[in-house]
Amino acid sequence: MSVEATHAAVPARRHDPMPASLLGVILFVASECVFFAALFGAYFTIRAGAGPDWPPKGIEEGLKPWPVPAIATSLLLLSSVTMQFAIWAIRRGDRATMMRFLKITLLLGAIFLGGQAYDYATLGFSIHDTVFGTTFFTMTGFHGAHVAGGLVFIYLMLARGWSGQLTREDHTGLEAAAIYWHFVDIVWIGLFSTLYLLK
Repeated sequence: MSVEATHAAVPARRHDPMPASLLGVILFVASECVFFAALFGAYFTIRAGAGPDWPPKGIEEGLKPWPVPAIATSLLLLSSVTMQFAIWAIRRGDRATMMRFLKITLLLGAIFLGGQAYDYATLGFSIHDTVFGTTFFTMTGFHGAHVAGGLVFIYLMLARGWSGQLTREDHTGLEAAAIYWHFVDIVWIGLFSTLYLLK
């Protein structure tokens, strides 16, 4: 058998392009990275010009990383794990397990938002109290809005799962939701470390 015939007998490997919806989410997340980088840049610029009195007097007493913020952070990080378990489940074709982990992810994200709302109510300062209060509520508020958007995204994936639209062969939407959710979690690690631990 000739070399040409041997090559003809072996089917060419197929290289599927990245789905447009997945590429769109990746580009969106990249733009959001720039947005949050600008917020972090503004925060550290303000902090550098504030001198040793940071946070301002009367603010630090309300910034307690434990217990509510730390527990909420742990739950959000755990939700990233459960989201990844959902991805691995659908890749195996196990839709029931995927649905179970998506429900857990949705619940953990909702609890995180509830914890953030409770933290806001007990901080003892508002967005109008000093430049720290303004930057704190701006950064965490925008992140909370992203978490809420992520929860809507996850719920839509649950709805698609209930209708049988997510399969082992076609689950690009869930992959996109996972990318976005992991991004939200990573941003919160930076926010929690900066605003509650480093101050």
